[in-house]
Amino acid sequence: MNTFGNNWRFTSFGESHGRAIGGVLDGVPAGLKIDFALIRKELDRRSGKPDTQSCPKGAEGVSQRALREPDEVEWLSGVLDGVTLGTPIAFIIRNQDARPEDYDYLKHHYRPGHADKVYELKYGIRDWRGGGRASARETAGRVVAGCLAKQVLRSKGIIIKARLVQVGTENDPSKFDELIHAVRAEGDSIGGIIECRISGVPTGTGEPIFDKLQAHLAFAIMSINGCKGFDYGYGFAGVGLPGSQANKESGGISGGIADGSDIVFRCVFKPTPSTPKAGVKGRHDACIAVRAVPVVEAMTALCIQNIVNS
Repeated sequence: MNTFGNNWRFTSFGESHGRAIGGVLDGVPAGLKIDFALIRKELDRRSGKPDTQSCPKGAEGVSQRALREPDEVEWLSGVLDGVTLGTPIAFIIRNQDARPEDYDYLKHHYRPGHADKVYELKYGIRDWRGGGRASARETAGRVVAGCLAKQVLRSKGIIIKARLVQVGTENDPSKFDELIHAVRAEGDSIGGIIECRISGVPTGTGEPIFDKLQAHLAFAIMSINGCKGFDYGYGFAGVGLPGSQANKESGGISGGIADGSDIVFRCVFKPTPSTPKAGVKGRHDACIAVRAVPVVEAMTALCIQNIVNS
């Protein structure tokens, strides 16, 4: 499916090397004055611009295409003079620096670790131009939609903040720069872990059994390209802890319901499988987790807004 949510329904469309990517967002209330500066800032973070990153030298390892795309949002409907009308909001972001010819060699080859093969097996056809819909280029639309959700949540006192907390096995942020730079110099890639903190979620948010709050969050976060794992509270790290210690950290959720404390979760992103060292041509990231931070925030915002607005 290409649609997320029930109350705030976000539909994503477009391919990596098509004319544009974009989205339709339905359910946004009328009268919301859009914070265009926030959208610009978040799109710049997603593109990996060095001055928006905590590890600017490491940001040199992001896709050169991402750095060159202007990512200008064109609002097609639902907005008048910067204020929402309460009708469906449609927007596009034109692909200005697409180079489909870079991927001509993939017309008859599958890249290891990508969705190339399964897309063709499922549909009988695939967009070989950089992965088409499976490309992380698609996440720019999520960031735009997530910014609108962030604005509404902020008015309710709900704040979402994510950060890169681990690169490879290194958890000292002061060393991320050097590590990513070194990996890029070798023509390789490395994975990372992002931590997200949600403050201000009302106590009682979420439902037991099949509608647990953490289940909704995991569903949203695991939809992001390259995400391979989700945990909250002590999570996987708590396996080695005795129960007397592990039960002190809920991660803000108990029994699927928000307990009033900050909700904290982590998600892991795999190393980019397409690298020069692997013999794959194209413009790729040395560490996709660097650019995934605002995407994690965006999907978290869309998820929480859908729940608190239900």
